[in-house]
Amino acid sequence: MSGHSKWATTKHKKAVIDARRAKSFAKLIKNIEVAAKIGGPDPAGNPTLADAIQKAKKTSVPNDNIDRAVKRGAGLTGDAVEYQTIMYEGYAPGGVAMLIECLTDNRNRAAAEVRTAMTRNGGTMADPGSVAYNFSRKGVIAITKDDGVTEDDILLAVLEAGAEEVIDQGGGFEVVTDPSQLLDARNALKEAGIEYDSAEAEFVANLQVEADAETARKVFRLVDALEDSDDVQNVYTNVQLSPEVRAELDADDE
Repeated sequence: MSGHSKWATTKHKKAVIDARRAKSFAKLIKNIEVAAKIGGPDPAGNPTLADAIQKAKKTSVPNDNIDRAVKRGAGLTGDAVEYQTIMYEGYAPGGVAMLIECLTDNRNRAAAEVRTAMTRNGGTMADPGSVAYNFSRKGVIAITKDDGVTEDDILLAVLEAGAEEVIDQGGGFEVVTDPSQLLDARNALKEAGIEYDSAEAEFVANLQVEADAETARKVFRLVDALEDSDDVQNVYTNVQLSPEVRAELDADDE
């Protein structure tokens, strides 16, 4: 598993999301508000908003909540939506590099919560730039393995749309593109009738660190603690799990 996937294809992560649905809803709503503020309230003309809405619906966020978020973000309700993006850098146990992306209306609160989660779970903060150099901004489209869609089917659909690679993540596939080609690849999948779970610009590690099961569990605990904060939107790592380690972690949840 590549570290930037935010654990989306593991049963462990699914269990975490299910247990923290309210927090997940809040973060998805925040993404919708920001997308509507930047690109307007019409999903047809705002692909970022369309994808944020799709992701929210797949996580069962009620339509009323989504509609209110779009209107709030677009300034149609009179409420001001003011968030800032902050990136923190650090290391998880085992020397695993981390980028922690926050979307917050309170910089001091976000910093305090990130530092507390890191300190209590074996992580260390790093100076700006000491970790970020190992990550590149990429477009990432997540596709669940179902309906008999194969890696070849996906490759055939997105190759001419500028996709760089298709990665088998065990529970699903990830299409990796240059951020400027994300929309083209997303549209190519739609034209091919292939459903995707999310299409976002993410940070992908250039060099990955393979972790054993015990180290991976420690990294999981730290990621979970960070994601407990409403201000933390995404956690990117350069951890890589072998199929054997992934199977061992899956067995923990059975």
